Amino acid sequence: MDRKPYAERYCSLGLLPVSSAQDPPAEEGPADIDGVMAELGEIGSALAELTRMVGRDSERAAHREAIIDRLHEDNQLLRRGELQAMYEPVRAALYRLHDMTKRESERWAAPEPPDPVHIAPLLAAVTDEIAEALARSGVERFTVEPGDLYDPARHRPVATEPVDRPELDGTVVSARTDGFTRCERVVRRAEVVVARFKSDDRENISPEPDPE
Repeated sequence: MDRKPYAERYCSLGLLPVSSAQDPPAEEGPADIDGVMAELGEIGSALAELTRMVGRDSERAAHREAIIDRLHEDNQLLRRGELQAMYEPVRAALYRLHDMTKRESERWAAPEPPDPVHIAPLLAAVTDEIAEALARSGVERFTVEPGDLYDPARHRPVATEPVDRPELDGTVVSARTDGFTRCERVVRRAEVVVARFKSDDRENISPEPDPE
């Protein structure tokens, strides 16, 4: 089998330039080494600069996080302060209610208690103090008078009472409780007794069960 190198056989066919011996590898001179070293130096400088940039970005990110945390803490303190300020009027009303009930309880525990006729005005005063405390929290009381037209949006029927006058049908006979609104929206309906005409064939108003 012919062991002649493939390159020499291709050369004999005129496909490659004839060479009696394999060309030796080109030797790198000092200039080539200096170029490689220069490129490596540039790469090292670029990496160092990239490292410095990453470090600065990390410092900026840490600084931003610290600012965000401080702002969040300040916001929480502000919200707690606003809540405390909102509660102050309610506390003031409750302080007055506490003092009034304590003072009256001592009067009624005395050897000579007040005339029982004063009980109704006392309880009315307590009710007014509680309503004022609710008003300071943003909840307003509204009252219902006998003869007012029944309004399902503002009244909760707890009972019905038959009447023999048709003009009284669907009106309020009496109010069991007051109602309350917040920003003109009813948050608790007043409990009422509704009049129903005896011979009225329309749909009856059924009392609603107590809310849970």
